[in-house]
Amino acid sequence: MFADTAYFTGLTAGFGLILAIGAQNLFVLKQGLRNEHVLAVVLTCVLSDSLLIWLGVGSFQQVLARAPWLDPVMRFGGAVFLFWYGAKSMHSAMHSTHGMRALASAPTPMRQVLGTCLALTWLNPHVYLDTVVLLGTLSTRFPGNEHAFAGGAITASVLFFSALGFGASYLRPLFAQARVWRVLEAMVALLMWWLAIRLV
Repeated sequence: MFADTAYFTGLTAGFGLILAIGAQNLFVLKQGLRNEHVLAVVLTCVLSDSLLIWLGVGSFQQVLARAPWLDPVMRFGGAVFLFWYGAKSMHSAMHSTHGMRALASAPTPMRQVLGTCLALTWLNPHVYLDTVVLLGTLSTRFPGNEHAFAGGAITASVLFFSALGFGASYLRPLFAQARVWRVLEAMVALLMWWLAIRLV
C-alpha cells in the first residue's frame, strides 16, 4: 500500500513539474508538428528524464557538494546554447513564409535533431532542479519505496512526451499557416532568451 502511495505521488509530482512549458517541451512539439524523428526524440527525452530522476533518487546534491564547479559551468553553457537557439528561432519567425509546407521539404538529419534535444535537456540547469533536486527530495518522504516514487515520475514522463510528440500531428492543419508557425517560432525564441537571462 505504501509503495502504491509512493508511485502515485511520483506520478502526480512528475506531471506537475513536466507540464510547465519549457525549451524541451516546445522542441518536442515542433518535431511532432514536423513529423520528423518523433519516436527518437520522445525516447531521448524519456530516457534522459529517467536517468535524471534516478540520479535525484540517488542524491544529486552530494555530487554538487563534491564538485561545486559543475553548477557555474552548466549555467554558462546552457545560457550560450539557449541564446543561440533563440536567435535561430527568431530568424525563422521573421523570414518563414510557408509554414509547415516549407519545413517539411527540408528534413533535418537525425543526428542534428537528437543533438539539439540532448542539449536542451542536459544543458538546462532548471531540468536538474525539477527532476533531480525536487523529485529527489520528495522521494525521501517514502523511505524504502523511493524506487516506486521514481517509477511514478518516469511514467509521467513517458505519458507526457508520447502525447506531446505524437499528438502534435493533430495540430498540423493549424500550423500549416505561415503566420501561426511564425508565432510559435517567436514564442520559442522569447522563451529561450528569457531562460538564458535567468541562467546568467
